Formats: sequence, structure tokens, C-alpha cells
Amino acid sequence: MQITTRLEFDAGHRIPSHNSQCRNLHGHRYAIEITLSGEIISREGASDDGMVMDFSDVKAIARKAVVDVWDHAFLVYQNDTVVLDFLLSLPDHKTVVMDCIPTAENMAATAFRLLDALYRDSYGNQLKLERVRLFETPNSWADALS
Repeated sequence: MQITTRLEFDAGHRIPSHNSQCRNLHGHRYAIEITLSGEIISREGASDDGMVMDFSDVKAIARKAVVDVWDHAFLVYQNDTVVLDFLLSLPDHKTVVMDCIPTAENMAATAFRLLDALYRDSYGNQLKLERVRLFETPNSWADALS
């Protein structure tokens, strides 16, 4: 069985070497979908009886590891030193330094890497992270798959 839940966050970024407008500082209303697979839990009287994983637990893990970290932050590539130096000069600015250019593809892959071990069989029902889908816009997204 597979389940999917969606969370949203706002963040800024830029693609330093992009040939178009994305090389400029800008932001997005991102959405992230987490898809898990596992056996349906069958524990009479348990809160999660009949579920693969309680959606509130799925969301709590994703919020703590990814969404709350990236929300209302500027995601900057560690080698984008001009922007990085500027952002670090701003008092109390929420800057997340990434080891990759913050494209939708790299962000999806990073989120998958951060979340995979946190979900893996955490419910004792062969739970597995199958996909992280990161929407950069409502019509454009990247999928990181297991």
C-alpha cells in the first residue's frame, strides 16, 4: 500500500549559472509530497490501526527534517560566494547553505536523502520512502525515487 501527504513552504534561491531569470534572487511557494509504502497496520484498538502510517506522524517527521529548516529561508549553494557572503552579513537572516545548486531536482534529492532513514521501517510494517516530489511551481516538479 502507498500513502502520500503534502506540505508547503516558502523559500528563496537562485541558480547562479542559469541562462535566464533564475540566476536572479527570487522565491517560490514550494510544495513537497512524501510517498511511503508499507503494510497496513492491524492492531485492534491502536490509534494507527488500518493505516500505513498516521499522516500526522509523516508530516511531523518531514516538518522537522526539511520543511521547518527550509521554510522562509534563502537556500544558497555553498560556492555562490557573492550571495552567500551577502546573506551571512544580514543579522539573524535564515540562510541554508547547500552543497548543491538549489534546483528542484537537487532539493528533491536532498529531501529524499534526509528523510529516507527517518521513515524506514519506523512502524514495524516494512515502511519505505518511495518518492519525494518537490513542486517548484504548481506546474513544475522533480521526483526523487527510491
